[in-house]
Parts: sequence; C-alpha cells; structure tokens
Amino acid sequence: MRLLILGTGGMAAAHARNFAAIDGVTLAGGVDVVPERLAAFAAEHNLPRQFGTLEDALAWGEFDAVANVTPDRIHHPTTMLAIDAGKHVFCEKPLATDAGKAMEMTEAIEAAGKVGMVNFTYRNSPALQKGRQMVLDGAVGAVRHVEASHLQSWLVGKAWGDWTSESKWLWRLSKKHGSNGALGDIGIHIVDFTSYGSGLDVAHVFGRLKTFDKAPGNKIGEYDLDANDSFTMNVDFSNGAIGTIQATRTAPGQLDQLRLRVYGDKGSLEIIYDTGKSTLRACIGEDVHTATWRDVAFEPVETNYQRFVAAVRAGKTQEPSFRRAANIQKVLDKAMVSDASHRDEAIT
Repeated sequence: MRLLILGTGGMAAAHARNFAAIDGVTLAGGVDVVPERLAAFAAEHNLPRQFGTLEDALAWGEFDAVANVTPDRIHHPTTMLAIDAGKHVFCEKPLATDAGKAMEMTEAIEAAGKVGMVNFTYRNSPALQKGRQMVLDGAVGAVRHVEASHLQSWLVGKAWGDWTSESKWLWRLSKKHGSNGALGDIGIHIVDFTSYGSGLDVAHVFGRLKTFDKAPGNKIGEYDLDANDSFTMNVDFSNGAIGTIQATRTAPGQLDQLRLRVYGDKGSLEIIYDTGKSTLRACIGEDVHTATWRDVAFEPVETNYQRFVAAVRAGKTQEPSFRRAANIQKVLDKAMVSDASHRDEAIT
C-alpha cells in the first residue's frame, strides 16, 4: 500500500512512524502548505516526493490512500477531494467540525466503495478492548451507571510545551482557527471511549462548557482564546443507563488520563489509560459482596494504523469508521446546543 501523508505538523510524525513500520506499506510522499516544515518532515521520514497542495499530489496520483493529518477545519474539503480521486482515507479526529460535514464525508466514501477510518487513538488501549468485551459478554450484567473523564494539564503546566507561544497549541484555543475547544479536541475521544467501552450509545445529553480567562483580553497575537477549556455532560444511554462524561485541559498532575467506570447490576469495571499505560480492574462475581477489586490481564491489540492497512487490503472498512466518528460528532454538536439552550438534547 502506498500512502500519502497530508499535513506534516502535529500528529503526522506518529502516522509516518506507525505506517512505515507495517510490512508492505510505502510512504509515497507528503503535502504541506509550509515548504520548510514539509522539507524537514520529508527528510526525517524519507519521503520521496513533496507537494505544496493536495491537488498537486492528486494530479500525480501514484498512491492508494491518504493519511489526513491537517487541522480540524481542513479535514472536510481535503477528504472530499481524496474521495473524488478514488483514494482510501485515514483521517485524524474529529472527522469534521460538525456532524453535517462528517456525515457528508461518510456518505461520500461509502458510495465510492473506499475505506474510511478515523484515528481514535485510545482505541489502541488493550484495556479498553478487553473491558468492552467483558461488558458485551455480560460480566457486569445490565449497565446502570457510567462515569468517565479525560484529564489533561497543558494549560497549567509545560510538560507538553509552552502553549502561550506555540501555534500548535494556540489554534486549539481559537474558534476562528477551526477549534471547538476541549469538547472537539479531547471530548470526541472520551465520548468514543465511553460509548465504545460501555457498549452503549448516547441517547440524550445535557452539556455545560466553560472558557477560562487565560491572557489579557483573551487574545495572543492572531489567536482569540475563545474556545472552551472544560466541559461536563450528563447523559442518558440507549439502554436507559445514565452517566457523566467530563474533560478539561486544566487538571494539574494529569498529563493525559482517560478513565471509564461501568457499573452494572452484577459488577463493575474500571478502565484507565494514563499517558501510554493501560490498566483494567473489575469487581464482579462474589467480589461484589465484599467490594473487592482485582486487576484483569489483557493481551496487546492491533493499532488503528494496522487495522486501516488490513482494511484497505481486504477492501472492507473496519472500526473506527467514518460513520462511527460522524455519530460521535452528533453528541458533541448536541452538547454545544444544550449549553446554549440549557436543555436536555436528544441525539437524532
């Protein structure tokens, strides 16, 4: 499989490394509007061709699939171009900045008969995969209550860099630069993590978003710091269970932690992904009567990158698919509507 890397900042290095490590995958070239960044990236990852626009790359056309690692607002127009050109697409999350565009991309790639998958990176957690299977197998019984959180600290600490001076962070705080804030950035991860891990779909959401003062006039250079920094959701699930989902970029002591607890009528599970490390605990069976939690072992799982390559080779999309990402985007869109309306919103 010959792969084009579209966008060479941010997550692009992870895409290049992971895809290049898969037998039979060739990095065919890269695209970026910043020539210096593209040149450095091409040198680091041995890309044989460089293009200033996707249109130029598509005119050449000697590749099978596109890894779309552009900023969020660019996902829709570039992916539609790639689909029109008959390419498979592996897109960074979120698929689009709203559910309407995400569903348009979904319907287009399905109609084209091409593979479209989205990089929900935390699906790579073996604890999440094992925990989900336990829930589906009935280990906790009927799910009644769910709680989930995604905690980061880059707005209050410098372990990941200095957000006040680096564009790769500042754009995530600015609506006019295409950001939907913490909700659009890490919210899509924790909603997917929660829904996937619990085996349930979100049916209703009551959302609350918060943007904190972070600079004089809430502006740094060209960036208006107006996107949300934290959110909470009260949700109803498809089976009648209820739960809470929350996320913030202002949690000192947490570099990147996702935690999911699933409580059923026969037991409970706790799934944690913490800065690369996965853990899984369960309180099930007779342990319910003594409130005893035990660690659960799990095996390594395929990554999204490996699943995408396998899907292209088989000609059949695997999860997480464009359609899955579009449905998760509906939850985020309704959370924003709910924050404005102060009402519970149904996911349709």
